[in-house]
Amino acid sequence: MDNIRLFLVATLAFLALLLWQAWQKDYPTAPPVTQVTNTTSSTPMPVDAPEIPSPPPVSSVAPDINPPAAETILSPQTAQPQTIAIETDLFSIDVSTVGGNMERVALKAYPVDPKAPDVAVELLAEHPPKIYVYQGGLAGAGDLPTHHANYSAAQTSYSMSGTDELVVPLKWRNDKNVTVEKRYRFKPDSYSVDVEYIVSNGSPEEITVHQYEQLKRNEESSRQGMVYTFTGAALSTPEKRFEKFDIDDLTDQPLAETARDGWVGIIQHYFVAALIPPVGQAYQYYSKVLDNYIYLVGFLSPATTLAPGQSHTFTSQAFIGPKRHDRLGKTAEGLELAVDYGVLWFIAKPLFSVLRYIYDMTGNWGWAIILLTIALKLFFFPLSAAGYRSMANMRQVQPRMLALRDRYADDKAQLNQAMMKLYKDEKINPLGGCLPIVIQIPVFIALYWVLLESVEMRQAPFILWLDDLSTRDPFFVLPLLMGISMWGQQKLNPAPLDPIQAKVMQILPFVFTIFFAFFPSGLVLYWLVNNILSIAQQWQITRAIEKAAA
Repeated sequence: MDNIRLFLVATLAFLALLLWQAWQKDYPTAPPVTQVTNTTSSTPMPVDAPEIPSPPPVSSVAPDINPPAAETILSPQTAQPQTIAIETDLFSIDVSTVGGNMERVALKAYPVDPKAPDVAVELLAEHPPKIYVYQGGLAGAGDLPTHHANYSAAQTSYSMSGTDELVVPLKWRNDKNVTVEKRYRFKPDSYSVDVEYIVSNGSPEEITVHQYEQLKRNEESSRQGMVYTFTGAALSTPEKRFEKFDIDDLTDQPLAETARDGWVGIIQHYFVAALIPPVGQAYQYYSKVLDNYIYLVGFLSPATTLAPGQSHTFTSQAFIGPKRHDRLGKTAEGLELAVDYGVLWFIAKPLFSVLRYIYDMTGNWGWAIILLTIALKLFFFPLSAAGYRSMANMRQVQPRMLALRDRYADDKAQLNQAMMKLYKDEKINPLGGCLPIVIQIPVFIALYWVLLESVEMRQAPFILWLDDLSTRDPFFVLPLLMGISMWGQQKLNPAPLDPIQAKVMQILPFVFTIFFAFFPSGLVLYWLVNNILSIAQQWQITRAIEKAAA
C-alpha cells in the first residue's frame, strides 16, 4: 500500500473522528431519572416551576433577624409591575418586579460586532423568538412568592459606584405577614451574582419553604454554518462531572438528580449561564420541557421549616458571562468544564495554557497561533521526519513500482507479492509515512477545539484584513493559500499507482479549500502554517535523500 493511500486514510480518519464527536454531542448518554412525587402545597405552583418533593426533609432554624415592620413593605396586590435597570462595570441588566426575574443581561465587554462596541451581547433576553431568562422564587407550605409574584422596589434604577458592592433589594409580603426580601448582590469585575431570600414568618402558623432558581430558554441550533458548537443544558456534580443535554434528551428523560456541590446551567458558544447552590447541602436538580420548544433547568433546595417569629436566609449564586478559564474555575468546582473541549480535553487544556502564555508575550492571538504551530512542529519533528523519509524513499522507487504495476496488471496477488519484496529489499516501511500523521491527529483535533471554543479568540484581530480570528476570512485568502499549500504537499509525495486514487488526490485540495472557506480564520491560519512548515521539512528531507541517491 503506497503512502498516498495511507495519507488519504489518515485524512478520512481525522474527519471521521470529528463526525463522531459531533454525534456524541447530539446523542450523549442520558442520566438515570429519579422519580419525584407531588404533594399538595398551599402555594399553587405554576407549570413552569419545579415540583415539590414529598415528604420534605425538615430542618428547624433559630431566628436570625426580626421580621421587618409590615408597613415598610408593599403588598403584592398594590405593587405595580416595573422594570429595574441595573448598571455595573460588566453588566447591563433589566430585572422585573414580577418574580424579581432577570429578563435581560447584556455583557458590556463583549460587543455583538467590534465595529459597534456600544451594542453588547445580550446573553439573557426576552424578545421572541428568543426567550432566555433567569427566574427564581420560593415555594412550600404557605403563601410564598414564586417567580410570578409581584415584588416592590424602592428604586427603578441602580448603578455601581467604583469598587463598592451593589445590592438591589426587592420586597414582598402576604396578608398573613410573611415577608420576603430578595436581594441581588453584584461585585466589581465579577460575572457572579449572589442571590438572597430573607424570609421572615410573621404569621401565627408554621411555614415550610423551598428556594428554587431556574433558567428558561427556547431551543436553539448547535450548528453555526460549517461549525458545530453545543447549545443546551449542562449538569455537573462530583459523581457525574459535566453532562450535556439537548431538548430531546430533556424530553425523553427529565433531569431529576439530587447531589451536593454541583451546578446546573445552559452553555452555548463562548458563553454560559450557571446556577450554583451553596456547598454542603443536597439540592435537587430538575428540568422541564414546555410548549413551543421551550425548556427550563434549575435546582430546588431542601425544605426549611419556620415557626412563627422565625427568619431564615436562603442563598445561591449565578454565573452569567463568558467561558473564561480564569473566572470559571474560581467560581465553582467543575464550572471550568463548561469550556467544552470534548473527549480530548486532557490534551486541549495544556495546549490552551501554552497558547495563552504565548499570547501574554506577544499580545496578539494570531501570532500566538503561529508560534504554537511552530512549537508543535518542533515537538513532532522526529516523527514527521521519519514519515517524510519514508515518503521520499517511496518516491525514489516510484518508477520500479510503476513497472511492477504494468507487469502484473492482470494479477493482483503477484503484484502485491512483488511490491512487498520491493519494500523489503529497499528497507521501506509502507506505513512509515502514515503512522507519524496518525499519532499527531489527536493533537490536531484538540487544538481545533481549543481555537473553536476559547472565547479569548472571539473578535480577536490579527493583521491587515483579518480583524476577527473567530469568523471566516471575508476575502477567502487564507483558505485559498491553504488549498495551494495542500497542492504543493501533494507534489512532494509519490503519485498513487491507482488512477482512481490519483484523481481523488487531485481534487482533494479543492474540496478542502471549499470546506475551510467557512471555518474560523484562526483555524485556517493554523492549518496553513502547519502545511507550510510541513512542505519546508519534507522538501529538505526529500532533497537530501535524492542527493544521496545520485
